[in-house]
Amino acid sequence: MNLFHYASPQPFYGLAGRCWPWLAALATVLGMAGLWLGLAVAPTDAQQGEGYRIIFVHVPASWMSMIIYLAMAFWGVLGLAFNTRLSGMMTRALAPTGAIFAFLSLWTGALWGKPMWGTWWVWDARLTSELILFFLYLGYIALTSAIDDPRRGDRAGALVAIVGALNVPIIYFSVKWWNTLHQGASVSLTQAPSMARLMLVAMLLMALAFWVYAIALVLYRVRTLILQREQHAQWVRELPEVAGGAA
Repeated sequence: MNLFHYASPQPFYGLAGRCWPWLAALATVLGMAGLWLGLAVAPTDAQQGEGYRIIFVHVPASWMSMIIYLAMAFWGVLGLAFNTRLSGMMTRALAPTGAIFAFLSLWTGALWGKPMWGTWWVWDARLTSELILFFLYLGYIALTSAIDDPRRGDRAGALVAIVGALNVPIIYFSVKWWNTLHQGASVSLTQAPSMARLMLVAMLLMALAFWVYAIALVLYRVRTLILQREQHAQWVRELPEVAGGAA
């Protein structure tokens, strides 16, 4: 498959249309399996009791909030380097989903922190840097929406995404760099996991479900952006969904 062929909005629109329904269905299956294992099958934690089960949403949501912002920075670099139209659309399509995951991370973290720490919020290094990430998402969305010229908005948003990506390693390494309340990573690429195998399987299933869901949602959203940006192109006017609506 020639990947450069899909760097143009027209072929990518068709590819996204073929992929997103299957990805959405797969995300649903993975999410149901992960929630069933995490909420009904995984054993009770010896220290945190049943309250620990919120990690099956909190941890994957936190991972995705960081991964999506790095993806935005990647597309931002491509857009600035090669001036591709699709790059700006992809970055814009990623931002709302990333903001949702960042909010979900903060919200579930507060629900977890109240019984464990006795408070909904502390100005912990990881929590604060995650809050900054959420504001970066909102700032990107507000900035790109405020600029009338889409291409100029894409360039301004790309700079925000690239500079803001510096916050991602701060989030990840904050528990190692500073003395924080937040516990260390339960899953690491360099160390054996510090949780039961069934808990780990449930968490990885949920992480995969969130990942596939994010891809499906971004592909669906970028198709809408392509139609908006390319509405005057002949190939858009010839699309069945557009020609049928006009008729």
